[in-house]
Amino acid sequence: MPAATPPEPAAELQPRLGYVFQRPELLRRALTHSSWRRAHGGAGANEDNERLEFLGDAVLELRVSERLLAAHPESDEGQLTRWRAWLVSARHLARLAQGLELGAALRLSAAEAAIGGRAKPRLLANALEAVIAAIHLDGGYAAAAAFVDRLLEEALRQLAPETVHEFGFKSALQEWAHATGAGLPSYRLVEASGPEHGKRFTAEVSIAGRCIHRGAGKTKKDAEQQAAAAALRDLGRL
Repeated sequence: MPAATPPEPAAELQPRLGYVFQRPELLRRALTHSSWRRAHGGAGANEDNERLEFLGDAVLELRVSERLLAAHPESDEGQLTRWRAWLVSARHLARLAQGLELGAALRLSAAEAAIGGRAKPRLLANALEAVIAAIHLDGGYAAAAAFVDRLLEEALRQLAPETVHEFGFKSALQEWAHATGAGLPSYRLVEASGPEHGKRFTAEVSIAGRCIHRGAGKTKKDAEQQAAAAALRDLGRL
């Protein structure tokens, strides 16, 4: 008697997602890294998850923004932005993807798998965003929003002003710079003005020797964070 064919990793993943696809090919695409497409001779942009990642990022940010506005009516824009940046950061998404065992379901080239691709934080975060997009395309925004709610339930419940201490805008900018090969950001104090009891600091952030933004704050550290936040907004990462 022939051995039973093992289920596809994508099929095994669906119970962990809490969502059953009507069009399972969307989930397969969400789990397909560009290395797998190249290794199998594919040339089309729709054969890997990069375009889905683009959509998933937008769906995720919209749902997180809706949840934060509803749950924290007393918080100002700056606090909401810092929380959202932490919740949708690649570092946080990678941890969530690990909890779903997403790495085991990824379609990677043999070479990418051999160098630990299934555990790479950036790769996992991108794949999770692609999965969100796949759910959105398969079941609509309501289904994708429900998945995001389940995914972030614990993190949303534990939010407090100090939550982002482990993240911060400087960490996010450094993460982006490292992932894109742009070079590590550097910071320089430009100005310190005002009386001792109420000084105002201005800092600038540079990448590859070029100043890309300035920020101001009550401390040098806060000014650097604001400069990084401004840079991230221009880069479309906030």
